[in-house]
Amino acid sequence: MSVLTSGVTKAGEGIDSISWNILGQIYVPKTLCDSSFSWHATFPPGTFVPPHIHPTQDEFIYMLSGRMDFVLDGTDGVAEPGDTLRLPRGIPHGLFNKTDTDFKCVFWVSPSARLYDLFWALHNLGPNADPAEVVAVSAKHEVDFLPPPDAE
Repeated sequence: MSVLTSGVTKAGEGIDSISWNILGQIYVPKTLCDSSFSWHATFPPGTFVPPHIHPTQDEFIYMLSGRMDFVLDGTDGVAEPGDTLRLPRGIPHGLFNKTDTDFKCVFWVSPSARLYDLFWALHNLGPNADPAEVVAVSAKHEVDFLPPPDAE
């Protein structure tokens, strides 16, 4: 069981000085307890998270800078600084940086479930991980990637 500890996670730092490289995106964990998990994310140009589902978590994203293209339950959209995306559990969503600059945002999920452990596992696969291995590891951590549209 993970209990929230009091204190401050300083700007530019992660809890326990952690910073993950998840397939070219930088994730810096900010808070962690059983009921929620948050992280700062930087998505360089051309990076993305393919459509997937969190069957056991609600997810939220607050945009800090740049522009995020997304698909939410089959509908395309755009999020810009100050926007908050609400991604309920069980609803498919994908996130994309189609611009020529980074976008930065803060994510959080509730409950934490196994996402913190998933980020360690994906970080350890390296920046050029085999997509099939990413999908398999993610499924073991309660994140289910959807097949590409042409595979349906």
